[in-house]
Amino acid sequence: MNDRVLVEIDDEGIATVTLNRPEKMNGLDMPMFRAINRTARRLRKNRDVRVIILKGAGNAFCSGLDIQTVSKNPFNFLRLLFKFFVLRANAAQNVGYLWRKVPVPVIAVTHGYCFGGGLQLALGADFRYSSSDCEFSVMEAKWGLVPDMSLAVTLRELLPIDKAKELTMTARRFRADEAKFMGLVSHVSEEPLVHAQAFARKLAQQSPDAVAAAKLLFNRSWNSSDRGALYWETRLQKKIIGRANQRIAVARNTSDPERPWQKRKKF
Repeated sequence: MNDRVLVEIDDEGIATVTLNRPEKMNGLDMPMFRAINRTARRLRKNRDVRVIILKGAGNAFCSGLDIQTVSKNPFNFLRLLFKFFVLRANAAQNVGYLWRKVPVPVIAVTHGYCFGGGLQLALGADFRYSSSDCEFSVMEAKWGLVPDMSLAVTLRELLPIDKAKELTMTARRFRADEAKFMGLVSHVSEEPLVHAQAFARKLAQQSPDAVAAAKLLFNRSWNSSDRGALYWETRLQKKIIGRANQRIAVARNTSDPERPWQKRKKF
């Protein structure tokens, strides 16, 4: 791990992940790509982590790809776009997509600028809390490109296709209130980090198995057939019903509200 990304985990199992390149508005250079991907993979394996808050240091969440720095070496684009297997995400896509693979809820807290790759990173989270003055943009068209950091997966769950095309083709900038109206942002406030932390603590009080299973259920079923959605409901319920944390949930809501949770089950 390098200092491009900082991680703190508190006693409640809430991990705060901070993009730490404030002098460049947390622009994505090669060390930042590597640090984000390593962090997501590491937290994915940590069964003590209950919730993740993803934020940016300084005056912006993330201004997107640092194209001047990355383009100094043309091989960087090959490194970012290369895939060992066609159906797997590449290094660029993993910046957003890996957070969907982390079994716990991920809350992105955006402020300042959330452009291009930064927006795609935020869209990989399960929830987005934003300051009212935050600006957003699907900015790749400005550079003659298309989004390539998993937006094709995440945006379709939130927007109708015509709106997704409009934002992508025009690269226009829009503020948090419009993002909230469109469904790209979950909550807008003057203190988004404070509200995200309160929400994280509430999630951390729930059964870690039920929360993880709920995330997996909707990620797998949201765009699937009825048959697929019903399959995932049954499969995941079988994995958690009658297990330790499900029994603890019953106890905590009936006779023993202080009974501690066990480690999250692997799904």
